[in-house]
Amino acid sequence: MNRNIRITIIEDDETIRNGYAYLIDATEGYDVVSTYVSFDEAAKKIAADHPDVILLDIELPGVNGIDAIPKLKKLLPQCFVLILTVYESEKLIFNALANGASGYLTKNTPSAKIVESIKEVKEGGGPMSINIAKLVIKSFQKNQESPLSKRETQILELIGEGKSRSQIARDLFIDLETVRSHIKNIYIKLDVNSRADAIKMAKQNKLI
Repeated sequence: MNRNIRITIIEDDETIRNGYAYLIDATEGYDVVSTYVSFDEAAKKIAADHPDVILLDIELPGVNGIDAIPKLKKLLPQCFVLILTVYESEKLIFNALANGASGYLTKNTPSAKIVESIKEVKEGGGPMSINIAKLVIKSFQKNQESPLSKRETQILELIGEGKSRSQIARDLFIDLETVRSHIKNIYIKLDVNSRADAIKMAKQNKLI
């Protein structure tokens, strides 16, 4: 007879943490064996909890979720880590997966899908929210031989979204002069003279 899947939740928001714990624990075949507000708190006891799957938030007090993944895997080598977060950043997704996460869900994922994903990850799957899967696919579809740096690609994507130079500076926490310098380099590398031409050229060559 199959035993229940054992789950630990690491989430600093009490309402969300208790909500997930109640929802999952009330589902047949699942046991929430522990909940923690941070990795630092979990690290002291989690090995003794013997979870099969850890639901892990990214923004945590102390050690963040991304940095916590390899630490958790060291404490519990056979355990699967499923990220559950509000963040949809391409960089965070790939950092999480590179650090050993087995799946990545956003918090707007329907509760039934979260429960289903716990079972899926335990069986060796790699569940992702639809929007996250699209981001991953889009990233792989990009031209890996792009002449643009990561920052230039990022700026060009924001230009493609219709953002002004000052908005881009604010979004990326860099000064306006740095944005201007990057845009100038983009124009030189793509051999274009306008935003419209830069976007057209980037899309034709799958640079964004």
